[in-house]
Amino acid sequence: MTHSVKTEVDDMTKDALLSLSAGDLDLLAEGLEYREEWRAKSGLDARSYGMVKIAALVAMDAPPASYAWQVETAIASGVSPKDILGVLFAIAPQVGGPRVVAAAPEIMLALGLSLPPDEPFDA
Repeated sequence: MTHSVKTEVDDMTKDALLSLSAGDLDLLAEGLEYREEWRAKSGLDARSYGMVKIAALVAMDAPPASYAWQVETAIASGVSPKDILGVLFAIAPQVGGPRVVAAAPEIMLALGLSLPPDEPFDA
């Protein structure tokens, strides 16, 4: 059960939350403009930043749409598909195999690969 917190919410915050909940992508685009600033503050080069962000998506069991955008951005920053596989191997002991297995098809799709056909397991 969720509980609501009784607090004052200013009009700008309320309007932004209403826009996001309605799927206003323009508001998200404004936030994405700060991406390069956040990367610079991290001290990481663009390639490392892209790999760390993919690792974070796997760790938090992110929704499929997150992978499409982040993998594309990482590839544009010089990350190779082999690097992404390396990220999966590197984080598996910390995040667990099931999260890596769940992320693999999303990463495959983001890379433009076809998923294997469903095959029944041998009993």
